[in-house]
Amino acid sequence: MTRSVFRFLSRQPETPQLLSATHRLRLPRTSDYEQWYRLRSESRAFLQPWEPLWRPDELTEAAFRARVLRNSQEHACGLAVPFFIFRKEDDALLGGLTIGLIRRGVAQTCMIGYWMGERFAGKGHMFAALQLAIPFIFRELELHRIEAACIPENHKSVRLLEKAGFEREGLLRSYLNINGEWRDHAIYSLISPDTSTKPKTYYS
Repeated sequence: MTRSVFRFLSRQPETPQLLSATHRLRLPRTSDYEQWYRLRSESRAFLQPWEPLWRPDELTEAAFRARVLRNSQEHACGLAVPFFIFRKEDDALLGGLTIGLIRRGVAQTCMIGYWMGERFAGKGHMFAALQLAIPFIFRELELHRIEAACIPENHKSVRLLEKAGFEREGLLRSYLNINGEWRDHAIYSLISPDTSTKPKTYYS
């Protein structure tokens, strides 16, 4: 039988959840649509300067269902772990944090991206989510390096990454098309403290 390049996922729960006393991270579900729609709608002006242009059907239920299906497929293939962030006390949706571009072999790295609803921003929720996600990435996914790309003018995101221990490595010129323009991004990284971990070999 052919061994999958994504064999590592056999050790992970099919629907991972990360829990603290105050927050819950889990995969998106189609039943999240109403909360997601309200939060994204009311936060559009707040989020748009830092995101790709929204499609005309961006907030429709059909587009959300397609997004959830794509998220599920990417997780099943070992390419990403897309989390929604919830406040544990009332299960309110706060934002999202995606562990994406997972690369195995000699790289053992991933790229994280995140967004937070405007009314929940600046209250420590994303830092709390990172405190759950970082150990998951290093211990459960057994990755060596986490990367994050940030528009230099996004000072809140810069402060968040630095507070979480990320270090700036350089500038990626004209890196991503954000809000209709190709924007430079600063590249940040966080390295696993466990330097004894050796890269695993995966076969297709």
